[in-house]
Amino acid sequence: MHVAGSTPYPWPFDGRFDEAGTALLLVGPTDPAAQDAGTHAVVSAMVAAATAAGVPVISVATAAPEGTRRRGAGPASDARSRDRPGHHLTARGVDAFYGSDLELVLTGHRARRLVLAGSALELSVHSTMRSANDRGFECLLVLDACTALDPALTPSSRSMVEASGGIFGAVGQAADVVAAWGAVPPAWAPDTTTSSVTQGAPR
Repeated sequence: MHVAGSTPYPWPFDGRFDEAGTALLLVGPTDPAAQDAGTHAVVSAMVAAATAAGVPVISVATAAPEGTRRRGAGPASDARSRDRPGHHLTARGVDAFYGSDLELVLTGHRARRLVLAGSALELSVHSTMRSANDRGFECLLVLDACTALDPALTPSSRSMVEASGGIFGAVGQAADVVAAWGAVPPAWAPDTTTSSVTQGAPR
């Protein structure tokens, strides 16, 4: 099974989206859905579909970009993120792997395919995707489940992923991911026991 409409190639490359080994990864300096109501609804739908299919959901708070304002930050944003099912980690940099237990958690779930969404598309999401690719994960960037610090950079953020036949992975849309998870047989669902791990405040 592939995610319909993914570009520049049908994702995942081996067509094994209906088997264990996939995780939903939400990253950003704030709640990944905090920037606007539309993105929040999209991310919430993905989380619900992932949870129903037994796909682990992992949220990672990354460091705020240098010289930017933490849009959406604060108690309300933190509470909304913490209410989300799954693992909650804190990274020490803009890359969600840096200074966090992310790779350890993914290894525990035997996840090698990552569905990425979040905030600071051109920074936190992109940095995490590149880092994941270097570690051997196959990534799908869900473009309409991401918000950019500068919306004008969204097209280039997409094209960099799709370059050279998908150098960092593929790009898809949330509705297609949700539809694919809806078709996943429950028999393959892994253990999604919730945990909470914090590595310390970003520096």
